[in-house]
Amino acid sequence: MGTDVTYRKSKQRERILQLLRETDVHPSVDWLYEKLKKEFPKLSLGTVYRNLSILVDQGLVKKIHFGSTYDRFDGRRAPHYHLICEACGKIEDLELAVYEEITRTAQTQSDFTITRHMIEFYGLCADCKHQ
Repeated sequence: MGTDVTYRKSKQRERILQLLRETDVHPSVDWLYEKLKKEFPKLSLGTVYRNLSILVDQGLVKKIHFGSTYDRFDGRRAPHYHLICEACGKIEDLELAVYEEITRTAQTQSDFTITRHMIEFYGLCADCKHQ
């Protein structure tokens, strides 16, 4: 998870973290860049990528690997699961108790020291299944 590396404070990084914590849309880098470029006119896409990498490294943000095209980011740190729409790409948090028994079972059936697990459910969101 987080490392012991110390990073200088950055207004852009603090703002990225604030945006991620205020939204539940699990945004892409492009979404964050579009939201921030008015506030930081000299902001580059590379700066957003670098700051997200630092936030992930610090354990403040989670990266959701979304197929082979792009990643999405989550500012919610507590363990939770995701619902992912296969049609439109929408990601929602699933309010379901984290199933710790699966971690214990995997631990007893492997030589791994398991520290966490992630589960994503795929299907169609309410909007897409009615189209």
